[in-house]
Amino acid sequence: MRTVRVTHPFHPWLGREFVFVAVRRTWGEDRVFFFDVDGVQRSLPSGWTDAATPDVFVVAAGGRSLFRVEDLLVLAELLEGLAGGGDHGDV
Repeated sequence: MRTVRVTHPFHPWLGREFVFVAVRRTWGEDRVFFFDVDGVQRSLPSGWTDAATPDVFVVAAGGRSLFRVEDLLVLAELLEGLAGGGDHGDV
C-alpha cells in the first residue's frame, strides 16, 4: 500500500501519512488524492506532499528561508486586495 506524506510546513497535517489514491490535474494544478484517517477521500496540491518533485528553492535554501519570493508576492497582492487597495475597476 502506497502512502503520501504532507510536507507543507504550515499545514496542520504536516508529517502525517495517508493512503495514496492518485495524482490528477484538477483546479489548474496537480493534486494528490488520498484517504484520510476516517476513509474520506481528500486532495492537496502535490507540492504540499512528498509525491511532488522537491522544490529547487526549498532544497537550495536548506531551511534558511521560510518563504519563497514568489509566494510572498502572491500574498502581498491578496492582502492589498483585502485591504481595499486592489483594482476594482469602476466600483
